[in-house]
Amino acid sequence: MDLLVAAFAGSPALLVGAVLLLGLLVGSFLNVVIHRVPIMLDREWRAECERLALEAQPQAQGQVQAPAAGAEPYNLVVPRSACPACRAPITALQNIPVVSWLALRGKCANCGTGISARYPLVELLTGLMSAAVAWKFGFGWPMLAALVLTWYLVALTFIDLDTQLLPDSLTLPLLWIGLVLSLWAADAGGAAVPVEPRTALIGASAGYLSLWSVYWLFKLTTGKEGMGYGDFKLLAALGAWLGWKMILPIVLCSALVGAVVGGALMLRLGRDRSVPIAFGPYLAAAGWLMLMWGDEIVDRYLGLFRTAS
Repeated sequence: MDLLVAAFAGSPALLVGAVLLLGLLVGSFLNVVIHRVPIMLDREWRAECERLALEAQPQAQGQVQAPAAGAEPYNLVVPRSACPACRAPITALQNIPVVSWLALRGKCANCGTGISARYPLVELLTGLMSAAVAWKFGFGWPMLAALVLTWYLVALTFIDLDTQLLPDSLTLPLLWIGLVLSLWAADAGGAAVPVEPRTALIGASAGYLSLWSVYWLFKLTTGKEGMGYGDFKLLAALGAWLGWKMILPIVLCSALVGAVVGGALMLRLGRDRSVPIAFGPYLAAAGWLMLMWGDEIVDRYLGLFRTAS
């Protein structure tokens, strides 16, 4: 083990290559998370609605109705991944990140149904982002923390794109992990993550309250909801990980990109302005950029004013 640690610590190329492979594997798992977490939430909500409906039935009927029999388990582990068309199980050889999709030419090995190119793209994106984190932080505790944050942001981005949901089952653990890791900030050696506890607590509070304030100001002014509570929780989590100083750059960056992309969609696709656009992906992208180059971006921005003066 010591030799392995020494090899990774002494060879940046070996570290980046190993983390790239790890990221590809994690990306394959994130595809499962992205697909199944919204379905799991939908099943939980439906089960809760059925339970409340049973409890609300008049007792005068004199009938005791038992809840419906529980469905087969459905979580991140079971059932086994299968083709959505023919239900043929996906074997281990057919589940190698990126390679299997290319070898199968993007089709199911059993029935020939096309498999979305997004699966290998998520795997490749996760792998490349993970490799970039390894290159930026080097071997050590901050790299591991930054990888965890990166993987969470990838999953949240695609779930929000698909469903316009940022599940509490992901945003709240991300928030708490950031706060807990801040207790070991002294061991990070001045890296971007984790930040020290006071900075993390202020960052989490400022992140939540900033978007919460914008939400209520917009609602009181227009009578409409401009964003969801999941956005508040995601920015709070980013504040816990990156500190309060990165809240404003994240908000400005995400708002700018969101305005540009939203405007482009309306012009190109003719989308109605009333059609909601997921804001979580822009927050996640801005958060990752601040994780990687936040200090440099802020210093260059402030340097423009120093040069002008």
